[in-house]
Amino acid sequence: MWPPPAPGRISVVAVDVRLAPGWDGQVRPVLGVVDADGGGVVGVQPGMPEGVVSSVAGVAALLGVPVWDAAFRWADADALPGSLADAGSWVPTSDPRLPDWLRPFNGDVLAEFDEAGYVAGVGRKCHDSFGHELSVGTEARAQGRGLARRLVATAARRVLAEGAVPTYLHDFRNVASAKVAEAAGFPDRGWKVLGAIPG
Repeated sequence: MWPPPAPGRISVVAVDVRLAPGWDGQVRPVLGVVDADGGGVVGVQPGMPEGVVSSVAGVAALLGVPVWDAAFRWADADALPGSLADAGSWVPTSDPRLPDWLRPFNGDVLAEFDEAGYVAGVGRKCHDSFGHELSVGTEARAQGRGLARRLVATAARRVLAEGAVPTYLHDFRNVASAKVAEAAGFPDRGWKVLGAIPG
């Protein structure tokens, strides 16, 4: 069971789920979420040496990898802008028209095509029945049209309709991705994802 985060304190907890492969088949030995007040919970693999699990930095050093963090956003029905029209079609990841970066996702892909082929798409990382992370990419010839935000909002509506929470992660330096998230209804609440992920 996950303890509630204490304000300004990150709890590091050993949990079996960090032993299991994630959405793409890779094991992530350290992963958690920190809120805007600096409180959070990070899960680590059971069996790590005592003392090391007291901090994410200690676990990262043990694994020989850097601490990784990114903006963590989520949307609810109230945050999604009704002014954004749906875009794209849902296709399986095996669709031959899709670029390679969309193939590893474990949920259907929302993609937009034109007469020349693939234009943009959103992949769903179905972490579990509660959280589905969205990732978006747009070909250069279609950028600047607002297509990414429409695709993300469309995908978020489907995730919500299926009873899960749509999430969106991006590097703090990725201003373009942050703008897409805001426009699609994923406000910046000051949260971040934190981990130490090999490879």
